Amino acid sequence: MLAVLLAAFLVSRRPPCVTLTREFPAQGFEGSRLPYRVRVEVETRWPLRVVVEDPTPLTVVAGEAFALGGLTAGRSVTERATTLTLNRRGEYAWEGGTLRWADPLGLFWHAAPLNVPDRLEVYPGTHGLILPDLLRPLLSEGTLARTLGLEDPISLRGARPYVPGDPPGRVHWRLSARTGALTVRELDRTAASSVTVFLDLNGSGVYVDSAVRLGSSLVQEALALDLPASVATSAGATPTGRTPETLRAALRRLAGAAPDLGPPVIPPVRAGGNLIVLTQRAGHALVEQALRARATASRVVIVAVPEGFYLEPGETPRRQWVGAPDTVRELERRAGVLAEAGVLVFVLRGNQSVLRLGG
Repeated sequence: MLAVLLAAFLVSRRPPCVTLTREFPAQGFEGSRLPYRVRVEVETRWPLRVVVEDPTPLTVVAGEAFALGGLTAGRSVTERATTLTLNRRGEYAWEGGTLRWADPLGLFWHAAPLNVPDRLEVYPGTHGLILPDLLRPLLSEGTLARTLGLEDPISLRGARPYVPGDPPGRVHWRLSARTGALTVRELDRTAASSVTVFLDLNGSGVYVDSAVRLGSSLVQEALALDLPASVATSAGATPTGRTPETLRAALRRLAGAAPDLGPPVIPPVRAGGNLIVLTQRAGHALVEQALRARATASRVVIVAVPEGFYLEPGETPRRQWVGAPDTVRELERRAGVLAEAGVLVFVLRGNQSVLRLGG
């Protein structure tokens, strides 16, 4: 009996050679399914009981839980094909699985980790609200406009009498000398050349999730219109472009977005581009930053997603307030002044519509 125990102990001391290989796309969108194939190769000189487990990261659910076990000797290969359901956005580190082995009698068990690191990026899905006609034109290039955008110095639309406050560079001196009255040039304005979606992360988790999905929809819509796009937070902005690399960088920033109680800081905006600010509270400091960004941006839009006043289509019902919160009422009082300064205000309402204020 002692000889059998000693032989079992000596056989189980040396671990088998195990190779674990996973095959799956490294990126995917929230709520989608990815094909997943796993291959395990076990090689051992003596008969051993081997158990291999490879759990998926949290919120990533495999169609079939992978666990391989049994008595093996020599070389054996096992392959499984299933799917991965991506339930939650984020960047996940898929660490190696776990190897457990024992002697043929199962008396002495040992365990060791399998060093097979992988990464999986789960991008946010699109917003349940179909982009309304009021928001989609804010992304498109369009033609020359009379009121929105940056002034185009080579597109003279007409002339008008001088108004106190007009810059001296706008004065049409030749026409003023001919008519005898001080006249200034009126220029057309060019539409945006890019889109930057800024996320104010100072809010609840429900708001951040909804704002991330809306930001993902806006970025993908902008790229569908062949507009360079980027995503910005208080930590900075992603590169602006229309290439797959810039899209992945923007979606990666959205995937890792989390509530931040610090004050929001809008980074410098590309000259002539559109700036869309997604916010829950739209505090005074954020509105002041939006006004300063208007000095270089073609358009600045504040989209308010107030907590307790907005329910995303398809979302599980939660507590809603009958009236608009104080932040929306403050925007109502200031929307007219903001519109005159070139900052538009939109509010996502509880009835799944969009309210434009001050327009």
